Amino acid sequence: MEWSITLLNFGYAIVGALLTLVFMMIGYKIFDKMTPFNTSEQLAQKNLAVGVVVGSIFVGLGIAIGLVVGMGLN
Repeated sequence: MEWSITLLNFGYAIVGALLTLVFMMIGYKIFDKMTPFNTSEQLAQKNLAVGVVVGSIFVGLGIAIGLVVGMGLN
């Protein structure tokens, strides 16, 4: 097995993970701007409904961006 291919794929995976995290952060900021309340404040107050929605946004964006980056790297 060639180590250069393994290291290159590992590098691609790291870049893809970082891009996914950046897009998740951007998605959270957009959601925070769209809502009439402060999302961070509601999460600090342990608002379960806001927590479920934010978690769903993270899962959805993570899957979507992760697949796009993964397919683009192959």
